[in-house]
Order: sequence, then structure tokens, then C-alpha cells
Amino acid sequence: MKTIYLTTVKLFLLMLVACSFVKADDITNGKISGIVTTSDGKPAAMVTVALSELNRSTVTKDDGSFIISNIKPGTYLLRVSFVGTEKQEKKVTVQPGKTTLVEFVLKENASQLTEVTINFIRQQKNEPLTADKAGIRALDLPQSTGLVTNQVIQDQQINRMGDAVKNVSGVSLTQTRGGVGETFSARGYSIGIGGGAGSIFKDGVLVNTTGFPEASTLESIEILKGTAALEYGNVSSGLIINMVTKKPKFEAGGEVSMRYGSYNMFKPSVDLYGPLSQNVAFRLIGVYENDGSYRNHVYTERKFVNPSLLFNLDKNTTLLVEGDYLRESITPDFGIGSLNNGQTIPTMVPRSQYINTLWAYTHMNQFSGIVTLNHQFNSDWRLNTILSAQGTQVDSYQASLPNKVSAAGEWSRGLARANTTEDDYTGQINLNGKFTTGSIRHQLLVGTDVTKILNISNAYGINNAATPISNYIYDQINTIDLNKYVQRTDIPNAVDTARTHAPVYRFGAYAQDLVSLTDKLKVLAGIRWSWQQTNQTNIQYLLRQATGAGTAITRYDRAFSPKASLIYQPIPTTSVYASYSNNFITNTGTDVSTGQGLKPSLVNQYEIGTKNELFNGKVVANASVYRIINSNLAVVAPFRADGTVNSDNTIKQLNGQTTSDGFDIDVTANLSKNFYFIVGYAYNHARYTKTSGLKGSPILNEQLVINPVRTANATAFYTFSNNALKGFKIGASAFYTGSRLAGYNNTVGQSQTYSRLVPVGGFATLDVTGGYAYKKLSLLVSVTNLTNTLNYLIHDNYSITPIPPRQLLTTLAYKF
Repeated sequence: MKTIYLTTVKLFLLMLVACSFVKADDITNGKISGIVTTSDGKPAAMVTVALSELNRSTVTKDDGSFIISNIKPGTYLLRVSFVGTEKQEKKVTVQPGKTTLVEFVLKENASQLTEVTINFIRQQKNEPLTADKAGIRALDLPQSTGLVTNQVIQDQQINRMGDAVKNVSGVSLTQTRGGVGETFSARGYSIGIGGGAGSIFKDGVLVNTTGFPEASTLESIEILKGTAALEYGNVSSGLIINMVTKKPKFEAGGEVSMRYGSYNMFKPSVDLYGPLSQNVAFRLIGVYENDGSYRNHVYTERKFVNPSLLFNLDKNTTLLVEGDYLRESITPDFGIGSLNNGQTIPTMVPRSQYINTLWAYTHMNQFSGIVTLNHQFNSDWRLNTILSAQGTQVDSYQASLPNKVSAAGEWSRGLARANTTEDDYTGQINLNGKFTTGSIRHQLLVGTDVTKILNISNAYGINNAATPISNYIYDQINTIDLNKYVQRTDIPNAVDTARTHAPVYRFGAYAQDLVSLTDKLKVLAGIRWSWQQTNQTNIQYLLRQATGAGTAITRYDRAFSPKASLIYQPIPTTSVYASYSNNFITNTGTDVSTGQGLKPSLVNQYEIGTKNELFNGKVVANASVYRIINSNLAVVAPFRADGTVNSDNTIKQLNGQTTSDGFDIDVTANLSKNFYFIVGYAYNHARYTKTSGLKGSPILNEQLVINPVRTANATAFYTFSNNALKGFKIGASAFYTGSRLAGYNNTVGQSQTYSRLVPVGGFATLDVTGGYAYKKLSLLVSVTNLTNTLNYLIHDNYSITPIPPRQLLTTLAYKF
């Protein structure tokens, strides 16, 4: 920890030195500051303000203000422009060390300008994603990305992340994790729900998404495909997801809504925002959800609150304070199982059949706080600092996983009791700057991040703790015919026997530079140094009041992760790039063969792509081709060292090299303020490409489990504006998930005489939507899975869950 501290201090001092040079420029140079308003006195946001002589520009904030710093003394022509308004110009004189004040009034009123602004923002796809810490505009970013806007979240009445991410090509919901969370995949690799091993972020901060993120709080969802290790460290090689939350506003407003759907689902919510003073704004979102299910005995109850405050400390500095609290009670549900005779899905089992114990439960409390400080030194340099803390407490009791079901459906149900806590603490500093060396322009990112993750878990015993719960057989059922046996309904008393503390510490430092050699040729290069300390676990034996240590000793992992890209832009609206990046994955869990922590995996990614803005930015078309090579893929071990079936997801093994080849295409069009569509297609071939060939090693060239080979998506919405149908909206969304493999990958010399893979075919669903809006009142009605398609999502290994049938979903909302 001393090394981490010293490195952090040194980096911080370097940042201060850099800032002092910036401040020194402000003594000899001047600034231009001002405000842009509409003809009725309202602030005009997102208006471009430019100094054409210096090729410098900025956009106004929500309050209409702007500032351009570090300007050499002289007289300049300042231009203001916005879609739907006349350009305006004023001559301004800049004096050393002084700020010149300027005001502009646009010839539009606020209501007309708001309509133009909404359409403008939807079309301006070249804006940078906040998930990219460097703030690089889309055409300059040599990486495939995806964006699910707030408009799509509203129009599709999205409740869960899995319903949102399928709007991006190649990204799919692959596992339902027992009904308590979702797992996603892209490019052959998955991301989990835990803060320790996941790749899901909220406003740039790694979060635990157990219990499902609340979509009502999201302004958008950003996706970076492939590795993003340079900026985020130990993340998936397939993708990262960044949830962008709704922020406070300095204009008063809000919305109340009621969502109602099939199986007695109802979800009231309220969203309030506005100013508390001239420099302080607030936002408060509250949601309650009570939801039945097409699955027998399954229900969800959620209570969520999300307060936030925005402080304008001065013209250049903002402080955002956010918090949220989620309390959730849900029924853990791992689907209908599968039959242990190879290549079998029990299709004779009803979609609604539930095989967990009738009393199974999961209760969760989750709270988080994020503090974000942004400071703009001038128009070229800015500093971003984030501190966050999150706690996730889960208390559950249910049957163990159905991974020992016979070919005839016979299953001796065990039990699984969990009481876990995950505490996540993160801090990061990012310095962004633009400067030139001669004729070469630079866009620099320098940053550092520190993370602490503490997992606390309890072990349990049955029969006054005499029998470990993992060895206890609760009862016998038949997963095909539940009437064959009488199920037990009592709840055995599970006694705490041990409590394990497992801390992990991470530190990273990174630097990246986008170098514009010319207007057409650019290079993006950077490197990250990552360090992780996985401490030996501490175990409290509760019954005999003793302490001990886990078998895995403290492990230290460190590595450099480089990234290099070449970008060619033959015309201003087209970009072609080739990139290489390296990812260092510190695997979690215990090696089944050694009992020690797993060794890390190294990942190399190669990508070629093109990005295009067509028809004045109304259509954005992107495509990419990639190869990702993982040196040693970590998977849950199917068997323990003694040969018994493994039901512990923390016991893993390294299976050998995997290679993932594929391509994806995304087209997004905002043809007018009334009509938009999204289309995407992706192909992926992920398989084992190097194994030892000895007994127990994976089969060479066998497709990896869980990941779909193909995905496709298409969405279109149209809002009528003529007099007869004004206010009416229609839309449709179609999604395709290709064939996948459940179960386990086969191994050389396995004891089973049949394949352990369970093929799951592809499927397509169609959703249709109609709506009407009158002044501040709106109603949306959707029918999801219109064709009532039956297919499955993978739970874990030998279990699958039927997808939802045809359902009705409505939302009545009032905005004020």
C-alpha cells in the first residue's frame, strides 16, 4: 500500500505542475466569457461559440454560459451559430490577464428552440461517449461503440438492462443468474454482475449490479465493445457497459408515471428536478415495483430512491453528489434445468414450471454514493475527480443448482444458503488536455485509479451444523413431472459456521495521446500499468470461536497494457482505423488443481473498422472486424479435485487459449424529429485454439459455451405531426439471438460417453408499440414477443430458463 500511496502522490504532483503551467498562460493571455439567451430571455444551451481566426470553439452550458480561455491579446471575430437560427457575429478585444464579457440574443423563443435542440442532440452522433475518459469524438475513437439513448429507453419501456443492450449489435443477454441479476456477452466473452469481477459501470465507476439496475434513472447506456483495459483496468475482453444517470437541472420540472403490465406488474415512479438556489440544483427519483411472473411462484418487489445535488462552485467548477438505495425481495429462479444425457432440452416442460423450493427467497439491500468534481482550467484543459462507495448485502436461501438431473428428470435437491456482503470503494483522477507541438495537435489523457473490494461470505451447516449444507439432501423431485413426488415445504434451520473476509486491492496509472499528424491522419497510443493484491482470506469459525486463514496465499499481479491505433479520415465524415490493444485479466476464484488463486490471463485484440456520418449526420453507419486471443480462459471447474461434481462457482480452472473472430455492423438514423431507426448485425466465432491435448483439457476448435454465434436488431419509431394524427406514435422492434451452447465444453478423455454440450437454437422476437401524447400527458402501449416465441436463456451450465411469452406493457406519464 505504501507503493500505491507514493505513486498516487507523485502523479497528483505532476498534475499540479501541469496545472501551474496552464495558470501561467492565463497571466499573459485573456479570456472571453458570456451568455447566450433566446428572444424571450431564456438560456440557450448547446449553442456553438467560435473564434474562427484561432480555430477555437465551445458550446454553451445549460444556463447559456460559455468561456474560452488562454487567448492571446488582440481583436477577434466571435461567431454564434445554432440549428434553426441566424448566425451572429461580434468583434471582441482580448486584453492580457482580463476577461472580456459578451452577450448574444438568438432570434428564437424557448419553445421553438427546445424543439430544435432535441432534434439536434439526437442527430449529433459525433459527440464523445462519457465511457471514453479521454472525451474523444466518435469519428476519432478507434473502437466499436454503441449507445442506447433515453428516447429508446422510453419508447421501448425498458425495465431491465437486458432489454436495453440488445439494441447494440453483437451484445446480448446470455444468462439470468437465478433471477437476481443478468450476464451479458459480446465478441465471445461475458461480463458478470459483481463489482469485483464485472465490467458494468455507472457514470464511469465500477458497480455491482446484483438486483438489476433501475432503468428509470438512466439518461443513456454506453457500450465499448472489445477491451477497454487502458482506461478501466481489469475488465472483460468482450465489452464494458457504462450507465449514464439522469442529472440535476437548473430549470424546474419532472414527471410522474405509472407502468402496468401482464402478470399484475405495476410500477409507479416520480422524477423531480429544479434549482434550490442560483448555483445549486437537485434531482430526486423514486420508484416502486411489484411484479408477478409467467414463472410459477416467482415475484419481485423493489423500492428505489435516487437523490442527487449539483453545485456550481464557480464558472469553471462543478460538484455532483449522487446517492441511491435499493431494497429488493425476489424469488430466485434458475429455470427448468436440463436432462443429464447430453444434447437434451426438456421441451415437454411448461414455460411456467418452477423447480426451486416453494419457500426460496432472496433479499437484497444496496446503497451507493458518488462524488464527482469537474474543473475546467480553460477551454483546453480539464480535471475530473471521482470518489465512490457501494455496499451490496444479499440474504438468500434456496435449492442448490440443478446440475445433477438424470436423463429421466430425477433430481435429489440440495440446499444453498448465502449471506454475503460486497463493499466497493473507488477513486480516480483524470486530466484531459489539448495542445500543439508545431503543426501537430494532441489530445492527452493522464489518469490514475484505486479500488478496494471486500467480500464477506458466510458458510452454513444443517442438523445443528453437523452437516455442511453442500452435503445435505433436502428432497427428491422429478423436473419433468412435479406430481411424481410430494415436495417438502419446511425450511431447515441453517446455522452459521464460518465467515470469510476476502479483500482485493487494485491500482492503475495510464496515459494516452491522440496525435493529429494532419487533418486526415491520426495516431492514438497509450499504456496502462495495473497492479492487484488479492489478500489471503481471513476465516472466523463462529461455533468454536477461532480464526484461521484460507489455503490460497496472498497473490500479487501486475502488468503493462499497451494500446496503439492508426486512424485515416479521407473526408471529414468518414474514418477508417486499425488498432491493437492488450488486456490484463486478473482472474478471481481458486484453482481447482492447486488450491491457490488463479493466474491472470493475457488478451490481445486486433480490430479494423470504419465510421461514417451520412446525409449531414442524420445517418451513422459503423462496421468493424476483429480478432481477440485470450491466452488462458478461466472457467468454473465442472468437477472438484476429488472427482465429485462442483457446485461452487469460485472453484475454477484455466482451460487454454481461446480465439474469437467476428464482425459487427450498426446503422442509426434520425431522418427527422419524427422518425428514427436502428439496425444492427453481428457474427462471432469463439473457440478453443490451443490446448494441451491431454486428458481433462478442452477439445480443440470446440465452440465456447454461452455465446451466441449471430445477433441482429432492428427498431423504428414514427411520431405523427399532421393535424389529423398529431401526437400519435407507432413503433416496432425485432431482435434475433442466434444458436448457443449451454452446459460445459467437452474435455479429452472425459468419463461421460455423451457430449456435455446442450445446443440451444436461435430465436427472434417482435415487439410493437403505439402511443399518444397530448400536451403534458402521454400513454404508451406495447405488446412484447408478439408471436409468442418459445426459446431459452442460459442460466448456468446445465440449466436454462424460458424467455417471457407474449405480454402487455403500458406507461401513463405526466410531465410538468
